[in-house]
Amino acid sequence: MRLHILFISALLLSSCKLEQEVPKDKFFEPQNENFTYSGRIQPSSEGIKLIASASSVKADVYGDTVTVFMKSDGTGHHYVAVELNEEYKGRFRITKDSLKFALPKKDSANSLAIYKETEASNGLLIFNGLRAQKIGKTSEEKRAKIEFIGDSITCGMGADTSEIDCGEGEWYDQHSAYMAYGPRVARMLNVDFEINCISGMGMYRNWNDEDQPVMPQVYPYLHLNAEQGPRAEINKEDIPDIVSIALGTNDFSMGDGKKERLPFKEESFKKNYISFIEALIEVYPETKIALISSPMTAEKEGRELIRILKDIRDEFPEKSIEVFEFEKMDAVGCTGHPGVHDHEIMAEKLLPFYRKLLNNTTHE
Repeated sequence: MRLHILFISALLLSSCKLEQEVPKDKFFEPQNENFTYSGRIQPSSEGIKLIASASSVKADVYGDTVTVFMKSDGTGHHYVAVELNEEYKGRFRITKDSLKFALPKKDSANSLAIYKETEASNGLLIFNGLRAQKIGKTSEEKRAKIEFIGDSITCGMGADTSEIDCGEGEWYDQHSAYMAYGPRVARMLNVDFEINCISGMGMYRNWNDEDQPVMPQVYPYLHLNAEQGPRAEINKEDIPDIVSIALGTNDFSMGDGKKERLPFKEESFKKNYISFIEALIEVYPETKIALISSPMTAEKEGRELIRILKDIRDEFPEKSIEVFEFEKMDAVGCTGHPGVHDHEIMAEKLLPFYRKLLNNTTHE
């Protein structure tokens, strides 16, 4: 009997010891040095604010589960795309909620990446930290980088109708920056990327107005807004190898057909485009520049746009500037925008173009 009691006592002690040895999850503040951020962000007392499309936070996480704390800065909602071990896990709606994921059973780290799907004009998405057993910094291998500047097409507007049909919900409920052509082709090329885009934005006029701020005016500001707030800071350690500009769709557009729309002014478009490129060259003197046409313009306007882009390119004979021409696309996304599959096709067409531009790019 005494031996039996001693055996049970030893078993209980062993069980308690095993429970004590199981690591408990810890909370990691968003300012933790192991988090890697990309795109336009803004530190605050609430957390790290993700501003532009596809701005992201990444970390290596350990344990059985990870809980990500994010919230919308306002009454609206956002969407995020989640990658685990470089595998797409889906698109999730964020209001004031947290996201909890089971992690694959393994001794090494699981890489986690969260991308903002909505754009700057939809407001801020705040990352408040995460809970896991342990976190580590993702690989800091220096890679080439492409910055994509554009309008709603570049933002991935109207692309994902898998959960909410076109015409239902909010106008941004189908946004999918992660599945847009830019991040897609960057993943194909295994390079880093950044997106700075605004739906309805043009080079000298926007989709339905003639007198509101346009891309050259808003781009220098962190929040891509109407010349308000802090200016975007240039990180000299994160200079893009290519800046890809895809604007012109809205300049050529006739708007909603209700508001008065003046005829397209080629001189104004070219003047603003050239000034914008000059400003980019001043900031990124060694960066290559790509001028991208639009798959959404009508055939006549598309031919006119590509001719103008080539004229603009020729204004910079000493600079590495290349032009890419899209064919007219019968897009299946909302309001004539490319859908998820359309963006895949666009990325495949762009792949050899960007690959050629990246040739001879070296990193220390």
